[in-house]
Parts: sequence; structure tokens; C-alpha cells
Amino acid sequence: MKVKKQPMRSCVVTHEKFVKRDLLRVVRTPEGNIIVDDEKGKTSGRGAYLKKDLAVINQAQTNKILDRILEVPVPDTIYEELKKRI
Repeated sequence: MKVKKQPMRSCVVTHEKFVKRDLLRVVRTPEGNIIVDDEKGKTSGRGAYLKKDLAVINQAQTNKILDRILEVPVPDTIYEELKKRI
């Protein structure tokens, strides 16, 4: 039986590659809203993946990495939601 290929994505902070389900996805929707994506990863829009690590999320917040990747200011509430999901 053929083994199904796992989609790989890279963390925008550490640039490490992980299986897609092991990362958190933050999405800028076409309307300009910022959301933390569900587990399926099907929300349309520009997305960025973060490693499930508190230090990585803190570094992204300090260096405003998500602001640059998503091209809009990311509110602190998004970072709080990311921290809750770890």
C-alpha cells in the first residue's frame, strides 16, 4: 500500500520545516481581518505558519515578523490566542 505524502511547511520565524499539522497558521483574509486558522488550514487568504513554541511566538511578536509577512499590523489579541493554543 502506498504511503500518503505529508504536506510540509516552514516556520516564518525559525525557517525549520515541519509537517503542516504541527504548525499554527495565521491568516489575513481577503477582507483584511487577521485570524488564527482552524486545524484544517482551509481558510482563504495570505497565511503564515508558526512553530508551536512559546519562545517562537514571543520572538514573532517582538520582531513584528507577522506584520511583515501578512502586510498588516497584527493585534496583540492574535498573539494571546496563539499562546492559548500551545
